[in-house]
Amino acid sequence: MEITMLTSEKQLKESIHLSEYAFQYKVPENEMEKRLTKAKSHDIYGIYDEAQLAAKLHLIPFEVYFEDTILKMGGIAGVATYPEYRRSGYVKHLMTNVLKEMRDKGYSISMLHPFHIGFYRKYGWEITSNRKISTLSKGDLSRLEHVPGKVKRYSKDSHNLDVEVVYNEFSKKFVGMLVRTKNWWQDAIYYDLTVAVYYNKSNQPKGYMLYSVKKNKMTIDEFMPLDHEARVGLWNFICQHDSMVDEVEITTDEREPLFYLLQDPRIKSEVKPYFMGRIVDVALFFDQLSPYYSKVRSPITLKIIDEFAPWNNQSIQITSGGYSIGHDKENALKLSINTLTTAFFGYMSPIQLAEIGLIKGENDAVHQLDYLVGKKKPYLADFF
Repeated sequence: MEITMLTSEKQLKESIHLSEYAFQYKVPENEMEKRLTKAKSHDIYGIYDEAQLAAKLHLIPFEVYFEDTILKMGGIAGVATYPEYRRSGYVKHLMTNVLKEMRDKGYSISMLHPFHIGFYRKYGWEITSNRKISTLSKGDLSRLEHVPGKVKRYSKDSHNLDVEVVYNEFSKKFVGMLVRTKNWWQDAIYYDLTVAVYYNKSNQPKGYMLYSVKKNKMTIDEFMPLDHEARVGLWNFICQHDSMVDEVEITTDEREPLFYLLQDPRIKSEVKPYFMGRIVDVALFFDQLSPYYSKVRSPITLKIIDEFAPWNNQSIQITSGGYSIGHDKENALKLSINTLTTAFFGYMSPIQLAEIGLIKGENDAVHQLDYLVGKKKPYLADFF
């Protein structure tokens, strides 16, 4: 079963047509050139049946914030197969291959948006972030206390660098937020959205929101305050639309405290698992997390199980001075690559994972690992 890199214009168009069929959309003819240009920035792997492209997968180069650290991340997208070739092992072959490719290219982690969580779990990806979507009515739009700053609006045709400053600062509080390039801001974010930036009385940008207003509904795709003053200032700006909208839908980090401040916080909110992540190369991942080791109080040994990336099948001992490989101790904590990933992304704590049987080992070692991982907050505002 041979895997081909799709690079020619003919191959890239075949890839686009497979996506159109599998994901049930149509690229307008006047946008085809732009879509081809975007595809050229991806590594696209395909499997052919004679002259017919049967299945394909995109590897997109990204970087993500891991709190104060930036990690190289392989984004998996566009996984598709024509129905006559499904259940032939093509996707399994592509997924196994892309793990090797990511390791060779120096990606320590990978992320993807699943069509079905269980499907990707078997390949080692695990849930790493949620998204919260809240719906408010016109009656919920009551202003909070006055704040001294001001809000300025910017359209997509007048990109403001202050938005990037706020986004970068906001992202460092989380695990998994994309490091956005200029092209990403222009091509993937704005579309027809308006940007509202909150400036404090010293004219410093302290928060922003991306939103649209259509058919008496305000949809807020991003709400990113750096402090409480900005939170209130942006909320009061939302309330100023009370004569224009009947409903507000806002997507936020699930821990966003804004809604607690409402006169009646009993609004409709839905929290759902969103993206999945995977540690691609455990050794490289631990190399990049050296600041964490000073928190280790006594050695922790992890015995990791990874069916699809055999280089991760090893025991690792973590000490305050670093980590080493090959310590196959009887008291090692046993866990899968999925469990290791969701613990270090902060989606589930080691104590929770041990309670439901996904980490096996001594209770004291579990608590030490929990202390090492800390209280990380996973979040991703993007889609790819």
